[in-house]
Amino acid sequence: MQSSLRHQTQDITRLNRAGPTHMWRSLFASGRSLTPQVCSPACKPRKAASVMVQAQAATAARLKSLEDLQVSSSYTSELPGDEETENRLRQVDKAFWSPVSPTSTATEPYLVAYSQEMAEELGLDPAEVTKPHFAEVFTGNAPIPGSHTPTYAMRYGGHQFGSWAGQLGDGRVVNLGEIEGKTGQKWELQLKGAGKTPYSRMADGRAVMRSSIREFIGSEAMYHLGVPTSRALSVAGTGADVVRDMFYDGHIKAEPGAVVCRVAHSWIRFGSFQLPAALEEEGFTKQLADYVIKHHYTDLQGKPDSYLSLLQAVISRSAKLVAKWQAVGFVHGVLNTDNMSILGETIDYGPFGFLERFDPNFTPNTTDFSGRRYAYRNQPGVVQWNLMALATSFVTEGLCEKEAAEEALSQYSAHLNTLYTDNMAAKLGLLKYDKDVAVQLMTLMYEAKADFTNTFRSLASVQAEDENDELPGPLQQAVGQDLPEEQQEDWKEWLKLYKSVLKSDGQSSEQRIQQQDSANPCYIPRNHLLQKAIEKAEDRDFSEVNRLTGILKQPYKEQKGCEAYTEPAPVEVRMGVECLSCSS
Repeated sequence: MQSSLRHQTQDITRLNRAGPTHMWRSLFASGRSLTPQVCSPACKPRKAASVMVQAQAATAARLKSLEDLQVSSSYTSELPGDEETENRLRQVDKAFWSPVSPTSTATEPYLVAYSQEMAEELGLDPAEVTKPHFAEVFTGNAPIPGSHTPTYAMRYGGHQFGSWAGQLGDGRVVNLGEIEGKTGQKWELQLKGAGKTPYSRMADGRAVMRSSIREFIGSEAMYHLGVPTSRALSVAGTGADVVRDMFYDGHIKAEPGAVVCRVAHSWIRFGSFQLPAALEEEGFTKQLADYVIKHHYTDLQGKPDSYLSLLQAVISRSAKLVAKWQAVGFVHGVLNTDNMSILGETIDYGPFGFLERFDPNFTPNTTDFSGRRYAYRNQPGVVQWNLMALATSFVTEGLCEKEAAEEALSQYSAHLNTLYTDNMAAKLGLLKYDKDVAVQLMTLMYEAKADFTNTFRSLASVQAEDENDELPGPLQQAVGQDLPEEQQEDWKEWLKLYKSVLKSDGQSSEQRIQQQDSANPCYIPRNHLLQKAIEKAEDRDFSEVNRLTGILKQPYKEQKGCEAYTEPAPVEVRMGVECLSCSS
């Protein structure tokens, strides 16, 4: 196992040493997986600040009501749309979007939770959240007051599990348009679960409470962890049930329906470029690239080879993103090309999960169990594969030369390796990454089934000058109190190595601890904690959703009385808790 794990944690530069040339194929026709095999805490109930108190503290002069929100849409005004206006299932040609209105549930929707930080960024008065109309608007049962901006669903395609899937698109998302935030940046708002669109395929366009809460908490938690991500303004119940077969095994049941209002600077995906290129819709890929440069990569405007520069920038941002994922132990679960943001942000929170007991082959997605294409260890390689699919679209449409695209892609592994090793050095409390310390640590973590988050957090308890060869209490607790004697001795040997490296590293103890506590979170949105919040919310008790959300706002700070929120899941993996399907 040690040699296997050592192989998994080799420098990520090995990911594509031979270069991407051999991978250039017709990705639109091939379903081959080219992915290299790489690896790169019970809280005492706190009384949540009431929405009314927040509203009283708000300064009315600078905050907006729903009526004050100025909604626009550069996406629909500058890019070609679907000429057909009927909301029916169909193949859509030569368009980036289709006009769609949310489908009312004709029920009484109710607010489950909202993000105070996101509301503030949009300049929205918290008093608005207390109004029933807020839940109506953000479940799609009423329009934003005064908005005349057309709502729409985006058209795109993509590779799913390595195979070209053709037209996909927003199957249950209705985009509301853009709102300018307090810093002047535009935010695109969309409602996930607001009804059918022309891209719904055989689905109902709805979403259930469990998946909506998971996306709301998960995306906001990732923001506070410092990972590039989409955001969420709110999650609200529709008051209508949605029928689902969670594991596609015939066990159908009705679940509470919900809608999450997702927010991002852009929802353009790799697949947005792929579809027009695959269908040979002349000029469409270029038109989208021009739009992205104009609105999201403004520094590239007017530059020679601006499309190649755009590809290079997306490669760089994507490498930074996956390096962050690996550092915090995040596993996306469904890294299809239609789930990759052109801005290098985490989007589409489906059956995601965080590493608990360390296993590089962990995937939270039951659909991925057989091949584990999207397992933790494979994420760097899958992102590279997806970038190649994007680059194929650029080359196919003549936006850049094949050789230049290959050269840009060849930089991915080196950039990722630098970012990954820098992140790991910070987690180890070192100024310079030490491969031996890292590889041996992960080998021992795997053998002991040690919790990823808790083990790294406990490393700050190690004192380099301490002559005691016993593991300090926090570290021993994290890796297990009842380790077999041989494993315990192995940990002691590693501790000696770690202490010697810490001594030679040159940092003071205070500097090192500060570095580690800023790189190793205490709290992550563990799936069993999410499930506890979901079960209460399904009974219309939202206290745990708000409590968990509050704790995750300060993931790097130990919070008194919140020890249960650091506890790993039970050893036995439970379907529907630690592992989930795409059914939502």
